[in-house]
Amino acid sequence: MVSTAIFAALAVAASAHPVLESRQGQTLEDYIARQFNISLEGALQNIGGANNNIVEAAGEGFVVASPSTTNPDYFFTWTRDSALTELMVTDELIFGTESVGNNSLQVIVEQYTGAQAQLQTVTNPSGALWPAGQGLGEPKFYSNGTRYNGAWGRPQNDGPALRAATFMEISEAIFQRNPNAPVIVSNVYWPLIYNDLLYVAQYWNTTSYDLWEEVNGNSVFTTVAQHRALVEGAIWAERLNKTCEPCVQQAPQIACFLANNFWNETGGYLLANINANQVERSQINADPILGAMHAFDINASCDAGALQPCNSRILATHKVWVDSFRDLYPINHNATAPAAVLTGRYPEDSYYGGNPWYITTLAAAEVLYDAAAQFSKQGAITIDETSLAFWQDIYPNATADFTYGEDADVQNLVSAMTDYADRFVSLVQQYTPANGTLNEQINKTSGEPLSAIALTWSYAAFVTAIDRRNSQFPPSWGANSTLANNIPDTCKFSSYNATTQYTPALAAGAPNVTKDCESEVIFQLLWVTGPGENTYIVGNTSFLGNTLDDTDKVIEVMRTQNYTTPEPKWFTPAWVPAGVPIEYKYVLLNSTDNSYTFENVTRYAYPAACGNNTVVSTLDTGSFPGRSYDGPQ
Repeated sequence: MVSTAIFAALAVAASAHPVLESRQGQTLEDYIARQFNISLEGALQNIGGANNNIVEAAGEGFVVASPSTTNPDYFFTWTRDSALTELMVTDELIFGTESVGNNSLQVIVEQYTGAQAQLQTVTNPSGALWPAGQGLGEPKFYSNGTRYNGAWGRPQNDGPALRAATFMEISEAIFQRNPNAPVIVSNVYWPLIYNDLLYVAQYWNTTSYDLWEEVNGNSVFTTVAQHRALVEGAIWAERLNKTCEPCVQQAPQIACFLANNFWNETGGYLLANINANQVERSQINADPILGAMHAFDINASCDAGALQPCNSRILATHKVWVDSFRDLYPINHNATAPAAVLTGRYPEDSYYGGNPWYITTLAAAEVLYDAAAQFSKQGAITIDETSLAFWQDIYPNATADFTYGEDADVQNLVSAMTDYADRFVSLVQQYTPANGTLNEQINKTSGEPLSAIALTWSYAAFVTAIDRRNSQFPPSWGANSTLANNIPDTCKFSSYNATTQYTPALAAGAPNVTKDCESEVIFQLLWVTGPGENTYIVGNTSFLGNTLDDTDKVIEVMRTQNYTTPEPKWFTPAWVPAGVPIEYKYVLLNSTDNSYTFENVTRYAYPAACGNNTVVSTLDTGSFPGRSYDGPQ
């Protein structure tokens, strides 16, 4: 564990906001004051630790998504949710927020560090740390840090980028208060950070599942997180007298990709995903809003390379996204702007019937608090045709192609934006139960809390929104730096070959991993599954379970990104001992009765020899007892 002498406390600063009466008769200010502590404590209670009996089955330092174990079962730890939660916790540590209950923010951050050091080395269905880092893209683990073997949307490339950003903010907290910070950060944190930066640089231009774990493609949220991670990584490398070649090499290409691919000129909003397979949606989504919040830098200009909250395209997207729910959810009563409404992830959402989320409604507020703070600091607001409709909703006299630079004008516009943000928080207040528990969703008709109880991300979203409302901002990550704003004229879909550079962060508590010479084999299976079926692969290597017939060792589920109706192709990439023949076969798992059907043939693959970079690919058709592959159905 990191030394408990690393951190020291700072005082909390807050700023006043107008008092709004809630529909329950309690002022918004009184609600916020009470709910802030409930939310912070609620998030901390969902983190495993010695003194935590709420999620006592969770391992120390692992963030549990929710205590809910049935309908739905969220008692897992996700890399993305964990990083965002711990980023919030580190914010509070830097702001000097006193710990609540029996939880110490310092200890929680340290335990998270040790837990993630271990998790980086866990071999899982996405792969391993060595030699190609693919295991870092695994989204979900059991709450004790062991691998989850079920079918899932994998990989998810936002996790390593978000975790790197969290560790860099923890590093900033250490630098602010410990004279030994350079040594601590270099030895403990940089190896953790560098593994995740290598992954970002190597895999940013590959498709992966989005933050809602539904769409395989290129996500704007993921891309924003990746850009921030590499820019911030390059800055931290320099602070530590190191270099980050993958950061400097790939950050401009990600910036180019981000700037040139997600804007929907016809619709006037940022797309959530591009290059998405078999997805028929408008791509109106909370993703760009959440991305802008993660990219937020109080020192950034509105046209900085990363999407900032005050950017005209974010404001335009905010309007289109919020408006899409005005007449969709009965609970919103077709309210028109400048009234706020409860928002969901995207209008086509059908999960639990499609409802508002606490996370997204709070995000609608937080991104406006962010933008208002940026405009206030800059002392000017430029309204263009892109953002005009947003501004006219809350300030009817707004004019396009004009820069408001007078103090009174800027203050009026900022006040209108802040008041609008407050209305979203007031709606959350209206649908917060008396005990302050924030679930995942709000029933779109009745307003009753719905889905997973006490969602950690909902609690964290409340805390960060109120911090921004109170003018408490995280440290600058370099959004105005030269590297962040280096956007090449021509985009290159390049990547950094980081294979064999990944290494366990031993000083942070990671176990060592064997670094044998390995080669990559991509197993591919043509098969049309029946209802409730998933395909697995087993074989005589550790990655494939070291079995050809033991149901207890069926662990490697195959992926569906390449599955289409014309070509139902499942695949599994695997790094295996170089030059050693592999015996393998495919397995069907029927989730309705948990029965396994093994192929009635044994197959063979021949990995390349050590030093030979050839990637071996198989292409097999299934051969299961009583069934055969007859082509697409």
